[in-house]
Amino acid sequence: MSEIRKARLGDLDQIYAISLLTGDAGKDATRLYKDGQLIGHIYSAPYIVLSPDTSFVVEDEEGVAGYIVGPHDTAAFEARLEREWWPALRARYEEPQGDPAGWNADERRIHTIHHPEAAFAPRVAAFPAHIHMNLLPRLQGRGLGTRLLDLWISTAREAGVKGVYLGANAENVSGQRFWASRGFERLAPPLVASADRSVWFGQYL
Repeated sequence: MSEIRKARLGDLDQIYAISLLTGDAGKDATRLYKDGQLIGHIYSAPYIVLSPDTSFVVEDEEGVAGYIVGPHDTAAFEARLEREWWPALRARYEEPQGDPAGWNADERRIHTIHHPEAAFAPRVAAFPAHIHMNLLPRLQGRGLGTRLLDLWISTAREAGVKGVYLGANAENVSGQRFWASRGFERLAPPLVASADRSVWFGQYL
């Protein structure tokens, strides 16, 4: 039996674990990182802490095994990250030095903590909200991702959000198929920067 509910601070350890176990284009990234929290520091944990009302989890008998997170206002959320989230992490992690071509996965993520890339302004203007969603394999293929997404979208519509975007790893073909099948359209310039490595999707609400 699986339950979908709002995320709580007590879920953070499991959220970090899910982020790592799905962090390699949807597959387990444990082998890539010495510090298993780095992916979660960027893509999941701050949403639970700073935007709990727009964060939901799915929990089964073994614990939390999936989540969807995302603020209704990306620009405002980025400003809060700069004030309330990044400073403590920058003090904890020394900025990597040397040639970025030689950095390992930890160093690349730590660089992001010190130099987060601002969301692409034209995309945010069209789709002010954004989301991240991940499910562990044991919950995949059971409709729970769709239920999480539907819940997030319904609350966003009630809040008057006009659109939402997300980025998918270019290697995660199954993930891209999922978003396309749920009403998201693949974005192209001018809503996507020419140097983007992710595949971007958007949906008007």
